[in-house]
Amino acid sequence: MDEQPSDLLFIQRYVREGKLFRTYHANIRLQQRAVSRHMVTENVATYEILEHYPESQASRYLPSCLVYARHEEEIIHILFALDKEEDNVRIITVYRPDPSTWEADLKRRKRP
Repeated sequence: MDEQPSDLLFIQRYVREGKLFRTYHANIRLQQRAVSRHMVTENVATYEILEHYPESQASRYLPSCLVYARHEEEIIHILFALDKEEDNVRIITVYRPDPSTWEADLKRRKRP
């Protein structure tokens, strides 16, 4: 994961600068899961990359990162696509991690 620190900085920078796009799917999920846009954009300093996907079908083959974020007492996971050519990041989906599939720290998937 040599790319992780630079990818994290890329994501944080573009979210702070407002170069953030939400896919239609992400907008639906934000609403369905009662996750506010504020929860995503105002907690950039808490971002941690959990998983890195060099090519992801979910993000139309752009490199993607699953990011952990804290908002007050809540934890959310955000899947970002990194579009370095177009100079932006895209939210693919957002969810509250399910404790039955994630370890207690909500940063590592449980092994089957």
